Amino acid sequence: MSRMTLPKLQAMKAAGEKSVCIVAWDYHMAQIADRAGADIVSVGDSVGVNLWGRPHPLEIRFDELLVVAKAVRRGVADALVSCDFPFGPLQTGHAVPAAVRLAKEAGVDLVKLDGAADFPEAVEAVTRAGVPVFAQFGITPQTALKYGIAYSAAEGAFVPDELLDEMVDEARRLESAGAVALNFTNSGPVVGPAVVEAVSIPVLGGFGGGPWLDGRIRMSTAAIGYNAKFVDEEPHTYANVARVAYDAIAECVADIRGGRNIRGQ
Repeated sequence: MSRMTLPKLQAMKAAGEKSVCIVAWDYHMAQIADRAGADIVSVGDSVGVNLWGRPHPLEIRFDELLVVAKAVRRGVADALVSCDFPFGPLQTGHAVPAAVRLAKEAGVDLVKLDGAADFPEAVEAVTRAGVPVFAQFGITPQTALKYGIAYSAAEGAFVPDELLDEMVDEARRLESAGAVALNFTNSGPVVGPAVVEAVSIPVLGGFGGGPWLDGRIRMSTAAIGYNAKFVDEEPHTYANVARVAYDAIAECVADIRGGRNIRGQ
């Protein structure tokens, strides 16, 4: 794979080619996603929930996310690297310093701003500072309460059809503010296509996304079935890494307890 660039990502939309964004939180998974052909490797604030066991992504701090972004950047050679803003810098007027630190210290290519439609001036300011913006809007973890939806129920809660005009307006406002790509969360098959047609920049989506978008975002752990619950239940994913890991570690435990050599030493 040749090095992905923002112009190439834009050309993919124009050509009707789907772009792929894989969420990773460590050096090795970033390497794997990059080699597997991801166009964007995204450092999600979801690391707090999906890797560290916290109840809500809003709990993650900027300095924690910065450490994760540095590790992911070291693992990526060809894909673009995006990093989420944790809850706070955008809402408190510190978007530019946060974006500059992520670009300068972690070497990210894009910063993803959740709830950016409410802060178009911040999108403009970060863009002027020279850091490309991947703007997230729709029913997201940081905006779910705005629509009367609890974070725990946000996954799969499609944007209501009656919000189509509002979502199109938000998408156009973000594009005008300088965003280079959009993450439309929980777009759904009605509102999603309307937004894709309304803007010239790529529109990707994770939760509630589908083939009606320009591309998809998928957490690496979800794609490979890396979740302790999958030791006991079969996931609807591409693999069941949790079961493989469990079986391997159980065998290792048995070998050590039985005084046998450990495989791979």
